[in-house]
Amino acid sequence: MTHALAAAAAALALSVGGSPAAAASATLSPFDVWDPAIGRLDPALLTAIQDAARAAAAEGVEIRITSGWRSPEFQVQLFDDAVRSYGSVDVARQYVQAPEVSQHVVGRAVDVAPIAADEWLIRNGARFGLCQIYANEIWHFELATDAYGNCPPLRPTAAG
Repeated sequence: MTHALAAAAAALALSVGGSPAAAASATLSPFDVWDPAIGRLDPALLTAIQDAARAAAAEGVEIRITSGWRSPEFQVQLFDDAVRSYGSVDVARQYVQAPEVSQHVVGRAVDVAPIAADEWLIRNGARFGLCQIYANEIWHFELATDAYGNCPPLRPTAAG
């Protein structure tokens, strides 16, 4: 999802069961576990992003979450909005996945901001098991390291 779509997602959050905090601020701390976008993350992902946030903070970088867990209904809304914005399902799939395949819906993905945090995680995330997954989304991270701590090759887009 582009940063513009992330902002639109926050604005839509209240109407589809998202959190008031995310809608108001557009970002959350990885420690805002009271918010379902953070509190419903897979426990291993939550621990990893919190550990990474602590390490980044020690280097003067603040990690914020623009999107974490999403309800299936919210994911449908994001996908439908992307189809309208981009004009086709095929282009929309490059940025937003359907709820049946979205890792956000099962709490296994986070979108991070600001750009300094994205860049920090790209350089350091593998230490925590966190990997950038899509070449066109520097903000999207999942637990994906192999047994040797290496991230997989980037996929060009969310469409594959």
